[in-house]
Amino acid sequence: MNPARPAIKLPEPNIHLTEGWHCLHIFYQVDQSALQGLTPDEIRWGIGEIEVLLDPTRDDAPERLQTSVVSGHKADLAVTMMDPDPLKIDAVVQGIRSTPLGPVLIPAWSFVSITEISEYVPTVEQYSERLVREGTTPDDPSYRAKVNAYEKRLPIMNQQRLYPEIPNFPVACFYPMNKIRHPHANWYQAPFSKRSQLMAEHATSGIKFAGRVSQLITASTGFDDWEWGVTLWSRTPEDIKEIVYTMRFDEASARYAEFGPFYISYVMSASDAMKHLRIG
Repeated sequence: MNPARPAIKLPEPNIHLTEGWHCLHIFYQVDQSALQGLTPDEIRWGIGEIEVLLDPTRDDAPERLQTSVVSGHKADLAVTMMDPDPLKIDAVVQGIRSTPLGPVLIPAWSFVSITEISEYVPTVEQYSERLVREGTTPDDPSYRAKVNAYEKRLPIMNQQRLYPEIPNFPVACFYPMNKIRHPHANWYQAPFSKRSQLMAEHATSGIKFAGRVSQLITASTGFDDWEWGVTLWSRTPEDIKEIVYTMRFDEASARYAEFGPFYISYVMSASDAMKHLRIG
């Protein structure tokens, strides 16, 4: 008679993540015909409701909420939101739809994802091993200094990956991406050691832009049509162009990456965005 197997304790059903936040990027276009069909009172009422809904300081706002105006024809207004509760994020979307400006602000595109700590972020042990492979031996004084510094930075970096602060930068860029599955360049058939090496090279390129560009990678496998979303915030528009161009030469991008549409936008309050879009 076989001994009874211990019962597996399953987590309680929950729409919150074990760690990290839900994330939504949603882009709106202004329907000028619908706008012209509203009365001045309806427009003022709608603007007032939009300003409340998109106020990141209100008590029941999502944990992170940012608005920006988009350059080009693909969209006019961008809203980025993050929160433990996906329904709190969706409540903002439904709130916008139900205002008098609902027929005016037409969703043009959206991207659903979650924050995560990438499997390619090295542990302290893996970082130590990398230093040895790169020629820094454990008896080298710089070895212990580098390991200690990384050990202190890692929790802070992981906190930012899971619960990101949005920097006070004026420029935002968003694009989705995949790792391709070409017969001669299939990311998912490469060994983990090779993928880790390539992502370490990619990260080294990005570090050069510290203080100029802040990057957030969110995971969308199973949540949207792409595998990751990349959000960049920068001090100047040139920084966006430079970091994207520079990192495309890394093998992880040059050989294995596929990019979706790019949205470049300029951060401002909902009130300023309504004025900029000539609503009201």
